[in-house]
Amino acid sequence: MRLVLAIMATLMMCGLAQAQGAKVSSPVELARQADQLKPGQWVWAPDIAPKGPILVYVDLSTQVATVYRNGVRIGVSTVSTGKPGHETPTGVFTILQKDANHHSSKYNNAPMPFQQRLTWDGVALHAGGLPGYPESHGCVHLPYAFAKSLFVTTDLGATVIVAGNASHPVSTGGGQVIAPSAAATGATGDYWTPEKSPWGPVTIILSRSDQQAVVLRNGIEIGRSHVALPADDEATHVLTLSSDASGKTQWIYAEVAGHTDEAGRVVDEAARNRVQIPPDFYAKVSAILQPGATLLVTGAPLDTGSTGKKLTVLTGDSAAGS
Repeated sequence: MRLVLAIMATLMMCGLAQAQGAKVSSPVELARQADQLKPGQWVWAPDIAPKGPILVYVDLSTQVATVYRNGVRIGVSTVSTGKPGHETPTGVFTILQKDANHHSSKYNNAPMPFQQRLTWDGVALHAGGLPGYPESHGCVHLPYAFAKSLFVTTDLGATVIVAGNASHPVSTGGGQVIAPSAAATGATGDYWTPEKSPWGPVTIILSRSDQQAVVLRNGIEIGRSHVALPADDEATHVLTLSSDASGKTQWIYAEVAGHTDEAGRVVDEAARNRVQIPPDFYAKVSAILQPGATLLVTGAPLDTGSTGKKLTVLTGDSAAGS
């Protein structure tokens, strides 16, 4: 009897290990498994794209995080984000700090393994509980092994996008992707001041409501210009700049809830021609772009006085901890 129980236990453990973090060998297999994840499960296939910049996309609507390297999806995991009253802030963040053995200074020294800080007041990616619904105090909880794999894969300054609406799973909206956590405010005219932030990851935000482009480097606004964007597309788009084997750079769509068909698609000439940017400003921005840069296209406004919900600009003291 003991032997039978031991065999059954072994089989159960093997099945659990296979479901949680099973290695996959191709994008097709990763996609197949990613569509069937249950709470606490993940898939991880870093060999699909062994080199390149990392982009982490956390979808609050589906409670799923997707990891892209050089524009290619290499991992997908279920997550648990902020519960009502402690909602995880949406926005574009950079990884500010990494601590594999972090303990919370706010919540009774609670362990937060493989913590990757997104805001200085407590929002982070880390291993934590995964009940199948939002339950954290604002952080993004990941399965332990997935959090460990992600921790050793990312570098400081890597881009993390948090979008969607945990309270309304089918809602994606035009303003779900918003401005970075340390952006400057109050700039309304066209200008270019790269000396404000000489280094770091670059994020470009294009707002249809304001017909403006804002450029941030290392989370600090360094430039702004008027642009002409088509009004017939209300969707939010997220893109990352990657490079191919020959070193040629290209913008690649990341997957956004409601627009999964875009994932991995390269921006074509027709799409580029629909966005009109002053040539001088375009040249200045192009000169600082490197693989790993992020481009957001949203219908939400950047400034007050516009129609619609303003893009929230998150600061170091505006989010919850976990």
